[in-house]
Amino acid sequence: MTARTSEKLAQVLENVGLAAMAEKARADYYHDYLSPLATPEMQLEEDLRNARDNCPDADRRQAIEMIRLRHIHEGEFDASKEESDDWAKSPEGQAAFSMLSPGARKLIGGDE
Repeated sequence: MTARTSEKLAQVLENVGLAAMAEKARADYYHDYLSPLATPEMQLEEDLRNARDNCPDADRRQAIEMIRLRHIHEGEFDASKEESDDWAKSPEGQAAFSMLSPGARKLIGGDE
């Protein structure tokens, strides 16, 4: 199931003709918590930069750059608070939290 923020990103990417990247977005490839990548936000920036640099059309290049800037400066395509909370409750999130030191778990509300 595609996360809500992944679908938003996919639609924006499709609007500028980046269908392959939109497909990746729909597979949660760029999602903060659901991606198989350690740093999906950095991959999204790199992929947008490469798409911009390899685009021969000036208007489309500018549109891609605007998406890149929205990503970098606004965090517009970051996971929502709801998606973050859902991940934290998931087995993957719980496993990540269990690897934290006891002091860190207390800061996030565990081991009280």
